[in-house]
Amino acid sequence: MNLPNALTLSRIFVVPLLVVVLLTKFPSDWLGIPQQLFGLALFVGASITDWADGYIARKRGQVSTLGILLDPIADKLLISAALVSLVENRLAPAWAIVIIIGREFAVSGLRSIAAAEGFTISATKKAKFKMLTQVISVTLLILGSVPGGPSGLQPPHGVNSDVPFASFEESGRTLVTIASNGAMTLDEFRVLCYGAGRAMLWIVVIFALWSMYDYFTKFYGKVRDRIEVRERRRSRILRRRRRKAAATVLGSTRGESVKG
Repeated sequence: MNLPNALTLSRIFVVPLLVVVLLTKFPSDWLGIPQQLFGLALFVGASITDWADGYIARKRGQVSTLGILLDPIADKLLISAALVSLVENRLAPAWAIVIIIGREFAVSGLRSIAAAEGFTISATKKAKFKMLTQVISVTLLILGSVPGGPSGLQPPHGVNSDVPFASFEESGRTLVTIASNGAMTLDEFRVLCYGAGRAMLWIVVIFALWSMYDYFTKFYGKVRDRIEVRERRRSRILRRRRRKAAATVLGSTRGESVKG
């Protein structure tokens, strides 16, 4: 157990606490921290460990098999828990979260099959950018939430989260109001954060599908190359066997002719 692996495990242990904070209604003066800010602090802190554990492991030369195994699991648990909690609080549409989490399962399955075949599929730049957009989107959506609702958090006042693009329209009206007044209230700040978070969620969905296509392309290319190598090897073995068989037949034929 080293420091990078300890940071990765701490990210896994934070996940249940994050779910409890985001989905449990408690007074805003609990520990003197509002519910959404407490949840945001947990999520951002855990996201920072995602960068820190890899950086420390590479710098200290402490890259281990355990860390390679646990790091993607910790990432998927953290993001999935945060996104599902946002759906429960009506802060994010369920269809988008299904696509994002479904993509994670599909890529994990491909990596498992690749590992069983003896090769690895490295993360692409699109996948890394997708992870960054996920963190930004969740952060903005939590910042845009207000106390209330069955789980303690809900969309900002004046925004109907069930209507597509309603957050964008309200954000546009809010920007006009801010420009005319020359000042911004806390409620207006929340509306802008929520609208930006919903817009960023669209970017997450696009990059999730795009990066998944890259993973499938890499997987298909690796499998095709292995099949071609196996076919060439099989063809060489068959040619050798045919040559040996022909040589054996030719030798026996010559022996019979000599005897005759």
